[in-house]
Amino acid sequence: MGTLALAAKITHVPSMYLSELDGPRKGTRQDAINGHQEIDRRCRALGVDTIVVFDTHWLVNANYHINCAPHFKGLYTSNELPHFISNMGFEFPGNPALGHLLAKACNTHGVETLAHDATTLNPEYGTLVPMRYMNADQHYKVVSVSALCQAHYLNDSARLGWALRRAIEDEYDGTVAIFASGSLSHRFAQNGLAPDYAFKIWSPFLETLDQEVVRMWQRGDWKTFCAMLPEYAAKGHGEGFMHDTAMLLGALGWSDYDGQAEVVTPYFGASGTGQINAVFPVTPQTGAAIPAAQASSANGYQAVSRL
Repeated sequence: MGTLALAAKITHVPSMYLSELDGPRKGTRQDAINGHQEIDRRCRALGVDTIVVFDTHWLVNANYHINCAPHFKGLYTSNELPHFISNMGFEFPGNPALGHLLAKACNTHGVETLAHDATTLNPEYGTLVPMRYMNADQHYKVVSVSALCQAHYLNDSARLGWALRRAIEDEYDGTVAIFASGSLSHRFAQNGLAPDYAFKIWSPFLETLDQEVVRMWQRGDWKTFCAMLPEYAAKGHGEGFMHDTAMLLGALGWSDYDGQAEVVTPYFGASGTGQINAVFPVTPQTGAAIPAAQASSANGYQAVSRL
């Protein structure tokens, strides 16, 4: 019924907002902003009505969660970097109907997920920053998915991604884009050194690792990448333990995915972390390589209904 039209791994560095403001950092993240605007242009050309964001700033400790309130509006200040993002305005519509379809499909696939529409919970800046540059005119509805998963299996996140695709393609009457909003390596510069690493990666090891991963993506070596993802997430200090990336690859078919990533904004350093904007073509998939549900098959598992 519906269409998954575009998938992307995107940056949300708060220095993009700082780049708008008068001062020494003005204009310094225009390349990343241009990348968001190019992805927005492609989404509009494809007729996308809703963007689903896997947000690595939404921390959760149990279950997966979907924020699908009917409308979002407010002022946002980052508790992490209040000197970078302060009183940033946001407003855009949500999509409760799609959010509930997504949660239903995840639960059917054995990945326990809750949809929240009657909520005062606003999205985190992994959603708000890209929507600032792609959705200022409120063209898209937005659904945010928790992706800073503290006690979750990457296999379940991959399965969640596939379940979302099934919900979109089998049950939704519309066109959707999905974004994994998070960095590659995410080792921040040590306190006191942040200004020195404003445009650098923390270590040569992490930069080399990230660059090789980008080359894997560009040549389509997904079997190798999916196999190494747990170790890469740990040793590469992956943001949100790279659950956003597992969700993205799950939606694309996991290790059977046969597309090649297109880099829109070349890899760059920000406060020690490795960042990129890249588009992943959506190709036909059977889901044969999607990992089995892991948490719900554990001994002693109890469904959330028993809390």
